[in-house]
Amino acid sequence: MIVDTAPKSARTVSRRSNSTLVTLRGVGKIYRTPAGDFTALADIDLDLPDHEFLAVIGKSGSGKTTLANLLTGIDSVTSGKIRFGDILLNGKSEEELTAWRGRNVGVVFQFFQLLPTLTVAENIMLPMDFCRVGRPADRRPKAMALLERLGIADQADKLPVDLSGGQQQRAAIARALANDPPLLVADEPTGNLDSRTTAEVMDLFQSLTEDGRTVVMVTHERDLGSYFTRTIELADGRIVSNTGRGVVA
Repeated sequence: MIVDTAPKSARTVSRRSNSTLVTLRGVGKIYRTPAGDFTALADIDLDLPDHEFLAVIGKSGSGKTTLANLLTGIDSVTSGKIRFGDILLNGKSEEELTAWRGRNVGVVFQFFQLLPTLTVAENIMLPMDFCRVGRPADRRPKAMALLERLGIADQADKLPVDLSGGQQQRAAIARALANDPPLLVADEPTGNLDSRTTAEVMDLFQSLTEDGRTVVMVTHERDLGSYFTRTIELADGRIVSNTGRGVVA
């Protein structure tokens, strides 16, 4: 029997049908700069339920990436509270947030961020190794299963440089799913993809929400709106519209 020795704050939050996965209340983020304080986000109230495919849109500098960084624990709030299930993220150390993120959040970047000296399969196994998820002998089969789902199992033993941009993004998504996280956050994941590959990636994200995951996607591509269950728009660090699932604000 495998015993989970991770601290409670790092363990994966269990998924419950129709539950709220993430709650933000009065969230603000201020950056201290030589020119003075810069308010990146202010008074953000937001609930993210299971099965949500949320788009975050807005002009450059509106606070989109800051919101994504707060949701993933890459950055910390200046004010307000963020809860992930029954876990309060406020006040946690960087080490605690890293452990929590490794088990609960998958992050997909625009420029893939695959390690160039590792094969595709090794890149996907890395989060499992880091968080000690499952038995070591089970990690490559799990990586291969993810690559099979994403249609690039035949690329498993190649280096990232040998893959096309679309294949690299699929590998990056597989890596983000390695520890079966309930939350996936993607920052402009289709920005460097052609229209056909973009549609394939969006179909994949949509299928992940049908599996019970919550997907948050930062994007400037408004023509992808049909894929999302909800869209929020940010301007000057505030939510100025919130549409979808019967919500209009």
